[in-house]
Amino acid sequence: MSDNPASPLLGGNDRENNSGPAAANGQKPGATSYKRPPHLLNYSDENTPLLSREPDRENGDAGEAGGAATDLISIPSLHGDSSRKRARWRLPTIISISVLFLVLVAILFFGFAMPSVVEEYAQEAAVFEPKDLSIVSITASGVKARIKGDFVLDGSRVNKKPVRDLGRFGTFIAAAIEATPSNVHVYLPERGGAILGTAQVPSMVISIRDGEVNHLDFETEVAPGEFDGLRELAKDWVDGRLSKLRVTGKADVALKSGIFRLGTRAVSRDLLFKGSNIPTMPQYNLTKFNIHEVNLPAGHNGIAVDASATVFNDYPLTFSVPPIAFEVLVPGCMPDSSISVAEATTDKIQVNAKEDIAVTAQGLIRDLPQNLVAICPDSMKSPLDNLLSQYMNGDRTTFFVKGAEKPLSDTPTWITELMREVTVPLSITGHSFKNLIRNFTMNDVHFSLPNPIADPNTPEAQPRISAAVKVVVNLPEEMNFPVDVPHVRATADVFFHNEKLGELNLHKWQNSTSHRIEPHGSSPPGIVIHTDIENAPLNITDSTVFQKVVYAMLFGKEEVMLGVQARVDIETSSAFGNLVVRDIPAKGKVPIKPLSGHGIKSFAPKIGSLRLLDTTPSSVLLAVLVNITNPTSYSATVPFVDIQIYIDGTLVGNATTESVSVGPGINENIPVQAKWDPAGLGGEKGKAVGRDLVSRYISGYNTTLTLRTHNDSIPSLPVLGHALSNFSVDIPTPRLKTPPNPGHPDDDLDDDHPHFIDDATVSHDLFKIYPR
Repeated sequence: MSDNPASPLLGGNDRENNSGPAAANGQKPGATSYKRPPHLLNYSDENTPLLSREPDRENGDAGEAGGAATDLISIPSLHGDSSRKRARWRLPTIISISVLFLVLVAILFFGFAMPSVVEEYAQEAAVFEPKDLSIVSITASGVKARIKGDFVLDGSRVNKKPVRDLGRFGTFIAAAIEATPSNVHVYLPERGGAILGTAQVPSMVISIRDGEVNHLDFETEVAPGEFDGLRELAKDWVDGRLSKLRVTGKADVALKSGIFRLGTRAVSRDLLFKGSNIPTMPQYNLTKFNIHEVNLPAGHNGIAVDASATVFNDYPLTFSVPPIAFEVLVPGCMPDSSISVAEATTDKIQVNAKEDIAVTAQGLIRDLPQNLVAICPDSMKSPLDNLLSQYMNGDRTTFFVKGAEKPLSDTPTWITELMREVTVPLSITGHSFKNLIRNFTMNDVHFSLPNPIADPNTPEAQPRISAAVKVVVNLPEEMNFPVDVPHVRATADVFFHNEKLGELNLHKWQNSTSHRIEPHGSSPPGIVIHTDIENAPLNITDSTVFQKVVYAMLFGKEEVMLGVQARVDIETSSAFGNLVVRDIPAKGKVPIKPLSGHGIKSFAPKIGSLRLLDTTPSSVLLAVLVNITNPTSYSATVPFVDIQIYIDGTLVGNATTESVSVGPGINENIPVQAKWDPAGLGGEKGKAVGRDLVSRYISGYNTTLTLRTHNDSIPSLPVLGHALSNFSVDIPTPRLKTPPNPGHPDDDLDDDHPHFIDDATVSHDLFKIYPR
């Protein structure tokens, strides 16, 4: 202690040049950015005397009894000048002793009487803001992490004023504390006390004065805890059952402040995470999904999948993940079952804080397990059918990944053990195949009307369609392996202007051929399928819509577009072998050419010949050969049809035909039986119009007959007869040529006038047929 009042109370000039370990050895690990406040630069180390002397006092003169040691035990004299002189030299020493005593009392008070207050203050005032958390390396036992952040005691966060004031005062006195290296154990108290992990924290010096910021930067070794507890925690998180999580951190930390050792403190802190504080499964964006064929050993082929995805890292984490092997599974028949279908590996993944993470993986499907393609109990679909149905409907398609049984050599054992028992669901959004059908054409279309004796509402009473069908199907761009389609079948709903017309049933397998077409311009890759439809039944479910279709075909000038929504089963041949894929959704349009806007008249019916078969007093039965021109490219088979004959809206007869086939173009000599019975069918009015027609016809006037269907025109398909009944066709009454009369060789039989009467006598029977 210097007698000079200007000398420092603790320490001398030599402390300015030697400030202890902080100056000699640099900063403590973990506090590289912490700048020791000026008032801490004069802290003594353990080898520095508590009360140092100035050089002249250390050399001393022989008349004084040992400097500071003498000063501490000397009693000031009250007699003589010499005593007053000694008193003048000892007064600073007495003051120093008094201040030191007060400081020691304060340290004892704050060390033993105030630890609970200071601890409460520290818990409420402590603020740690992480700046960066990076994993330096993944080791065989865990990870080496580097933590950067700012730590500060903010007294304004403390609610109780006495605690806040005492805490500020106590931390101001202590100024800084040093924590020795320690192990922090993190437990799960609500899960049987399982250890979540252990971290080794290095020694560090921290300023604890209110508002002083510590820039921390240190490395720590983190080791995983008990795998059983970690797996259960991971499963609950993946399954969405983790609504809250309580963790407890415990550590024994040895503290000291300057030269004063504060002992070892047992530190414990509970943290409760719930709601939005619990991280959720990150959203990811699938950027690449490519499927292609590869050659395997022993001459086999397999399917390889290359996938890439990005996911945003919302946390201050930076690290590298080594390549990891996975097993890929898909849902099985039962709710909790899964089927292993592929093996996959990821490339090395670089994770940077607050940036997108690029993940690339490669998968290999060697073959398809039998239980993947087998029909599930109480179902008509296999697990593969369900998976493809979800994908092709544009739904979220879920599959699962977990750690492989055979890990990669570069993967640490603890990662393999942790991931082997944890199954993580991954979902991808399928393609909504609204434009699956690029083109749909039907050639050589043949319609067959049902058998007239078939019972209505039975398959035999439905019209049937046969055609050569060509379908161009768009393929996903990700699908880059050859596929053949030897057989197809389908059930389809047929629509006209979004109104359902009927149902087309192709439940029997149809032979088909196919070939792949590569992408061109904006067109994606596709597959062309050729198939011949044989007698597919068309069930008309709405007669009103059918009438609209018939009207559009007869009188429209544009193509009639029928919409088709189908569920298709295809048998494929690929690297997997022969595989049936069921219930594929398909949409398309079938164009039907109209009759050029001229209606039934476009058929231009003409009578080729007429023969009298039988007569009655009021009727005549005729055999007629009719010629028609079919302007369409479609053909039809008509087992039976009955058509009514009208004159000015009055029914006067009917015509029937059986087993008739009509093809495109000219159709000649179609046999028809016509019955002329105006009195029997039209009553008194019928007799009158019939008599008038005969009179006008014989007189050489142009006369017409109207042909119209009715509900019973096709007995087994009344809906078709009813639909056509709204449309009629007028045909001219045929001109009949008479044979030449040898008695009148000059008659011109080629003019347009009738030549029925060559010679006439009045017959009494004629008046019986047409009485007045």
